[in-house]
Amino acid sequence: MKKWFKQTVAAGVILAGGLTLAACGTDEGDAEDREGLAITTSFSVLGNMIEEVIGDRGEVDYIVPVGEEPHEYEPVPSDFRKVSDSDVFYINGMDLEEWLERIVSNAADTEIVELSEGVEPIPLEGSDEADPHAWLTPKSGITYVENLLDDLIERDPDGEEHYRENAEAYIEELRELDAWIEEEVSVIPEENRLIVVSENAFKYFGADYGFDTEGVWEINSHEEGTPQQINRVIDLVQDRGVPSVFVESTVDDRYMSQVSDNAGVPIAGEVYTDALGGEGSGAETYIDMLRHNAETFVEGLK
Repeated sequence: MKKWFKQTVAAGVILAGGLTLAACGTDEGDAEDREGLAITTSFSVLGNMIEEVIGDRGEVDYIVPVGEEPHEYEPVPSDFRKVSDSDVFYINGMDLEEWLERIVSNAADTEIVELSEGVEPIPLEGSDEADPHAWLTPKSGITYVENLLDDLIERDPDGEEHYRENAEAYIEELRELDAWIEEEVSVIPEENRLIVVSENAFKYFGADYGFDTEGVWEINSHEEGTPQQINRVIDLVQDRGVPSVFVESTVDDRYMSQVSDNAGVPIAGEVYTDALGGEGSGAETYIDMLRHNAETFVEGLK
């Protein structure tokens, strides 16, 4: 696992936009009252993974709210406090958290751990940068959980049995989900195996289950949605003859609506990429989110 350490500061931190924050650590009284590890992670998907493994031996919080995308999130002062008061800050890595330096530069001595370490990166189209969306397939999710387990045991050796039991049960669920997805998508004809969304986020899913993937843009931090980009996707959908396209829960649906209208195919449903779903969505957990996505693809492409 890739890890970073931050130096403690005594005065303040200046975030983007000139906002100055006083350095603040957990005061002694709070630390004595707290039971278990205090963990902060970057976004809700990782938050749920961590909750499944840590159980009742700690508390988990995350920075980017449900419903927002993590690429270009703008940190607020309370985010600095969360990270500063935590024992560890778990991130995805692969340059997903482009705001990372704005929130942790010189921010206390909280250790930062990258959970995607060991995943074979898939590059963004036309770039040497890795696509960060590895969590969108359970095979990669297992790697995240294994990294998390190793770090928790190192950080809290007394909890090893507890963490191993939770992690092993969770990994087994992810393996079963992987097998279930493999079976479910088998009904989709080869010629329909193209996933089209706004952000081309399903590369890892496509590599694992035999799909081509396309987006109006490659990654939300490069979002443009120009007429040329939209027209390219319209032409591709028509040329391939796929029966439907999809829209992400954290992206403005105007772009895919233009593709849908002009290509003459429906938007088959909403999928989840950069955040869990809200209450009642059927995608409130990481496993539910992956299951929902697979079901939506099958319904739209079979």
